[in-house]
Amino acid sequence: MDVIPVIIIDSDDNSRYGLKTKLEDYSYVNIIGHYNNLMTGYNAIMQEKPAIVFIDLSENVDLALEIIEKIFLQHRSCILFVTSFDTSPDIVIKSLKAGAREFLSKPYNSQEVSNALEKAKSLILTELEDSSSGKIFTVFSNKGGIGKTTIASNLAVCLAETTGKRVALVDLNLQLGDVTTFLDITPSFDIAYIASHLNRLDEQFMLSSLEKYKDKELYILADPPYLEQGEDITAEQISSVLTMMKSVFSYIVIDTSSSFDSKTLCSLDLSDSILLVSMINLPSIRNSQRCLDLFNRLDYGKKKIKLVINRYMPNEEITVEDVEEALGHSIYWKIPNNYFTVMSSINRGLPISKIDASSNISQNFYDLSALMTNSVQFKGKIAGADESSQGSSLDKIPVIGSILKALKI
Repeated sequence: MDVIPVIIIDSDDNSRYGLKTKLEDYSYVNIIGHYNNLMTGYNAIMQEKPAIVFIDLSENVDLALEIIEKIFLQHRSCILFVTSFDTSPDIVIKSLKAGAREFLSKPYNSQEVSNALEKAKSLILTELEDSSSGKIFTVFSNKGGIGKTTIASNLAVCLAETTGKRVALVDLNLQLGDVTTFLDITPSFDIAYIASHLNRLDEQFMLSSLEKYKDKELYILADPPYLEQGEDITAEQISSVLTMMKSVFSYIVIDTSSSFDSKTLCSLDLSDSILLVSMINLPSIRNSQRCLDLFNRLDYGKKKIKLVINRYMPNEEITVEDVEEALGHSIYWKIPNNYFTVMSSINRGLPISKIDASSNISQNFYDLSALMTNSVQFKGKIAGADESSQGSSLDKIPVIGSILKALKI
C-alpha cells in the first residue's frame, strides 16, 4: 500500500480543516474525504472502505458512538480514532468499547497524532505482510479435561467475528474429538477424507470440504467418524493439509489431543503460537512444567508459547506470580471461571457468546482474539483478574516454596 486512505468526520469546520492540514504533512496519508455530518461520513466510509477514520464526538455523542460501533462491526479492518474536547473517563471508555482504537483529545497534540498514525501505519503494513500466509494457533495441554476444546471453539468463533477474515477450526483429536459436538454441526466431510484426496488439494476443494459455520467466515475441519480412520492419518498428511490451509485461511485454530504423538508434534511445529492451557493447582502446574521443558528441547521460542490459565478465580491460595516464578514463564492470558455459562454452552452446542454475550467469559474470548491478532483495541484488564485479591506478599513465600518443592526445582 503506497498511501493510506483516510476519512475525517467533524462538525466543526476549523477543527476538521486543522486536522486535515496536519495529516497532509504525512506523505503516506491520502485524505479521500472529510465531512461535517455523521451520517454522510458514515455512508462514505461504507462505500470507500478507508483504512483509517477520525471521528469527532462533540456534536452528538450517542449517534457518534452508534456509528463507531456500526463501522467496527461492518468494516473490521478500519482503524478508528475518536476525537473530542471531552476527555472524561466515561467518554473514553464508551469510545473504546464501541470499537475505537485510540482516543485523541482536542485541541490536537501534534505528537499524539503522529504517534497514532505511526502505530496505525505499522499495523496496516504488518497485516498486509501477514495476509499471504495464515497464522496457526494450536491449543494444547498434556492433561485432559482442562478445557482445550472450549477454548479452541470459542476462540475460533471470536476470531471470525472480530477480524471478518476466513478462519478455520481443526479438530486434531483424531479419536476423541468434540468440536462438532461443541458447535452442534454434522459435517459432510472430515480430515480423513481430505487426507485421502491430497492430489485434489487446492483452495476450492478445501472450502467445499470444510463445514461452514452458520453465517460466519468460520470453516470447521472435523475429526474422523471412526476411530480406525484416525490411526490411518499420518503426520505427513497433516503437514500437507495445514500447509495448504495457511494459503486459504487467515487464521487456523487447532484443537489437539493430550498426547505428544507425531501428529500433535506436527501441528505444534507448524504453529505460530501455542496456547498452553493450565490451571492454578499443583498437578496442572507440574504438567505445564513438563510441556515447557519439552518445548525448550524442541527449540520453540518463548514468544511462541503462550501460557493460558483456564478457570481462573481470584483469591486462590496459589497466585499468578507464584505460577510464573515456578515455571519461569509469564502468563499470557487468564480465562475466568464461569462454570454455568460454559456448561450451558457445551450442552446446547452453542458458542459462549450466544449463551450470554454480556458475561465476563464471553468478553474475555473476544479480547483474547483481539490481542492475538492485534486487529482491534484491547479494552482493559483481563476479565476476572482482580489482582488486588490474589494474595499478599506475606502469603506468597510459603506457597511458592511448596510449589518449587513439589516440582523439584
